[in-house]
Amino acid sequence: MSRLKTSICVQIDKEDKKRANVILQKLGVSMNDLINLTIKQLIMRGEIPFDVSLPQEGHELYSYFTKDSLDRAAKELSYIEKHPEEYKSYNNIEELKEAFNKCLT
Repeated sequence: MSRLKTSICVQIDKEDKKRANVILQKLGVSMNDLINLTIKQLIMRGEIPFDVSLPQEGHELYSYFTKDSLDRAAKELSYIEKHPEEYKSYNNIEELKEAFNKCLT
């Protein structure tokens, strides 16, 4: 039986998408691949797989995000850090590869 798949819809800034796609094409990775890899790393590690912090007031990110949205993201990250048992992890690379391959089929 194949695994059920689901879709997500993400809205991002057009220029950010263009810039990201240029980098991803050079790496031979699609936007879809990047999102799936990030989610798998999140599951495997039980944490966001890259540094997430609130920028200082006046930082250029505040032109993209409201303080409220950044505060909500920080609360969500805090919850994930406090409840790692709610997130799947893997004992070795073979388990991760197997789970990843199941998602692709």
